[in-house]
Amino acid sequence: MDDFSLDLRNAEEHIEVAEDDGEVRDVGVVLGVLDGETPDEEWLTEIADDNVCFLAVEGDLNELAAGFARDIKEVDGTLMHFRKFLVVAPPGVEVDTDRL
Repeated sequence: MDDFSLDLRNAEEHIEVAEDDGEVRDVGVVLGVLDGETPDEEWLTEIADDNVCFLAVEGDLNELAAGFARDIKEVDGTLMHFRKFLVVAPPGVEVDTDRL
């Protein structure tokens, strides 16, 4: 098997996503650590700004996400726990889990 290399240096560049009405919007990618240091409001602001957050979980996920998870779900956003990461996506951004 060849070595696998994942270059995340450019992961924060914008991704274009088509809306249901055909309009295209920019979606950013934010890499962060969910450890209780960042206020919940900052994660909510990232989602409101159409950013997808990939958060490395350092601690109890349920405890750490309790302050923003319900708000994300209420606006039809997505929360997906994958390995040691929490993927948080704004409404209209699908997290495809078919390959898992």
